Amino acid sequence: MTSPFAAFIQLNTSAVELGVESVEVIGLRWLQAVESLGGLAEEASLMVAEKAKALLDAQFLIALAILSGRAEEAPARAVALYRGRVQANRHRLSPA
Repeated sequence: MTSPFAAFIQLNTSAVELGVESVEVIGLRWLQAVESLGGLAEEASLMVAEKAKALLDAQFLIALAILSGRAEEAPARAVALYRGRVQANRHRLSPA
């Protein structure tokens, strides 16, 4: 069993990693915008849709954690969800 302090440190580490990865995706989107204006409207629409879906999915994970009596796991589950989505975008936007 993980101690509360270790879980706190892991959550904070994951949150910082999420922040760094998000900045990288923002940079990749800026590079895409600078290199060509084609597809920017589609990327913007995709970005908004992804954010809405991620929010709904995070709410579902949090509710599920609470209803299953494991509310303490909700923050880590939400951060993991967002990290997965950001990493998928980084992979999609990265040059081949």
